[in-house]
Amino acid sequence: MKLLFKYLGLCFFINNPEDLVPPRSFMWKNVIFYLVSGMIVEGLISDPADGTLEVLLRTIMAFSTVGAILLVEKKWYFYNQLYTAIFVCENLIMTLATATEGMYHLMIMEHIEKAEEISIGAGIFLVIWYIAIISYIFRQLLKFNMSASVVLAFSYFVLTYGIPMLFMDI
Repeated sequence: MKLLFKYLGLCFFINNPEDLVPPRSFMWKNVIFYLVSGMIVEGLISDPADGTLEVLLRTIMAFSTVGAILLVEKKWYFYNQLYTAIFVCENLIMTLATATEGMYHLMIMEHIEKAEEISIGAGIFLVIWYIAIISYIFRQLLKFNMSASVVLAFSYFVLTYGIPMLFMDI
C-alpha cells in the first residue's frame, strides 16, 4: 500500500519515478486493473466485445509506445518503471473519469441544466491533467526539457487513445 501511495504521488507531481522500483506483482496488478476497469467502462459505453478490443489495443499501444521511446533514448532499463508510473496514474485518471460519468448521469436524473457542460469541463480537465502527469513522468525519468516532454506526452495520448479509437471506427 505504501508503494501505491508513492506512485500516486506522481499524479500530483510529488515523487520522482526514477526513485520508484516496482516489484513484478505490483506492475501486473496495475495492468490487470487497467484492463478490467477499461473493459467495464468501454463495455458500458459501447458493445462489450468492441470495448474489450479497444482496451486491448490501447494496452498494446501503451506498451509499444513506451518501448519505442526507451529504445530510441537507449534507456530500456527504465521500461518497468516508466510503464508502471504511467499505468498507476492512468488508473487514477480512469477512476476519476468513471466517477465523472456517474456524476453526469446523476445530474441528468436530477435535471441539472448545465450537466453536459460540467461533465465536458471535468473531462477536459482530466485530459489536461493526464497529459501533464505523463509529461512530468517523461521529464523526471528521461530528463527531457519541458517542451519536449509535453509534446511527447501529447503524442503518447494520441497514440494510445486515438489510434485504437480510429481502428474501432473502421
